[in-house]
Amino acid sequence: MAERSDCMCPCSCLRKKNKVKDEDLPVPVAIKITKRLCDEDDELSEVEPDAVPSEVRDWLALTFTRSMSNIKRRGEEKPKFKSVAHAIRAGIMVDRIYRRLSSSTGLHVPPHVLLLLKHLDEWGFDVFAVNDAADNHSLKFVGYELLQKYDIIAKYKINSTVLDTFLLNLEIGYSKYKNPYHNLLHGADVAQSVHVILNQSKLVHWLTDIEIFATIIAALIHDYEHTGTTNNFHIMTGSEVALLYNDRAVLENYHISASFRMMKNDDSNILSNLSREEFKEFRNLVIDMVLATDMSFHFQQIKNLKGLLSMPESIDKAKALSMVLHCADIGHPAKEWNLHYKWTNQLLEEFFRQGDREKELGLPFSPLCDRSGVLVAESQIGFIDFIVDPSFQVMSDMLEKIVSNLLKEQRSGSATSINEDPAYDVKKDKSTSTTSLHSSSGSSRSSTPKLLGSDGKFEFLKPWLDHLVKNKQIWKERAAKDAEERKKKEAKGENTNNNNSDTSSKTSDVKTNDSQANSPIPLNPSGK
Repeated sequence: MAERSDCMCPCSCLRKKNKVKDEDLPVPVAIKITKRLCDEDDELSEVEPDAVPSEVRDWLALTFTRSMSNIKRRGEEKPKFKSVAHAIRAGIMVDRIYRRLSSSTGLHVPPHVLLLLKHLDEWGFDVFAVNDAADNHSLKFVGYELLQKYDIIAKYKINSTVLDTFLLNLEIGYSKYKNPYHNLLHGADVAQSVHVILNQSKLVHWLTDIEIFATIIAALIHDYEHTGTTNNFHIMTGSEVALLYNDRAVLENYHISASFRMMKNDDSNILSNLSREEFKEFRNLVIDMVLATDMSFHFQQIKNLKGLLSMPESIDKAKALSMVLHCADIGHPAKEWNLHYKWTNQLLEEFFRQGDREKELGLPFSPLCDRSGVLVAESQIGFIDFIVDPSFQVMSDMLEKIVSNLLKEQRSGSATSINEDPAYDVKKDKSTSTTSLHSSSGSSRSSTPKLLGSDGKFEFLKPWLDHLVKNKQIWKERAAKDAEERKKKEAKGENTNNNNSDTSSKTSDVKTNDSQANSPIPLNPSGK
């Protein structure tokens, strides 16, 4: 990993702020519960043997669990972040006019790209359209837009030229291996998805400025310089990266290290004006979040959060934000069908390229990497049922618990009102759709709707859950159709793999708006 550098957080740049010391805060019981849960073994307990095809089960086991040899006890939990009342900090985020990307003090963005970026607050945001309009610079513009929305550039005095270089270097890193899936579009898409989740749920009002900054950057860099192959591939081939990180969270460790090394360069150091304390908090949160995108921790992460949800204590910010990033990372089955369909086509090609390399090296094919054929529809159904849907359900429950507690404290007068937080209006974009957090709030705080139901529980729109249901139904219809086609071929004595082999070579030409397309689509993993 990258070494911490004093040049990132010089004392001379220390901004005087009134802060609550971590050592003065109580350590909730939830930390002890989490420690106990983390010590338990991972298991694929929720997947029944006959619930999914064997290939799908093999993939689930390989990708989302850890072998016993790779399980290690985690270190002592660090104390929780600042108290909820301090985290809200109404007044810190001042009410400022939202500065568009075409501002003279920022990066220039073409008008046709700016028009598409107005939909950044929507769950159905089309990053592919933005990338086409932006001449393959979607990460640069989305990243800048998000930092502007939260006023991060001004708060931390980030030089516009340095920021431009940082974002361009990110794009270069994401493009290093010319991956069909793990590329700059994926980085932009995940960052935008995290933004929508934070605002849709109002979780953003629970966060301090430095936590918002760290969250955006963690999402942007989470797959920086991804090799287009999985962690298991690195381990099986004994790659230099696997040797460096001892087969544990190989790619995730590399993404973090490479990103911080890049930010040590003066021309890319967007952290130069952070104080030592701010840099430490920023770096720790980024590390926690990106390491949590290692899919082998998936079931343990879900188990931990379920345990925490059953307890009355508050949930640690790092764990909450890690879950949000994890869901955004694996979440395109929860997007509109046309977006989900396009992403899965691109991931299919990336899987097959790994399979080609495995064949050349004489290694067994990893699940879903054999071009000769995959049970695609069944794989997607299994992935949604056992991975994506449970993840988004737990995340949604977690978000509702966190914000419900905040609103209850607000109602009792023990916490700053979320509705009175100036940030509530700052992050509003009047051009956004009704799925945006602030589109339903009106033009002023006085028109904010009641957020707590009669049962005292906070609820919010969850468009991702509706899309999961719809997409799963489409895959079920395709699975039935595929099964019928296989039966016909078997009756004719044909090779059932021929059709998959023929169509897989054309995946890059599949039109994303054709819901009746017959080309196979892969299971949608993180690819790690």
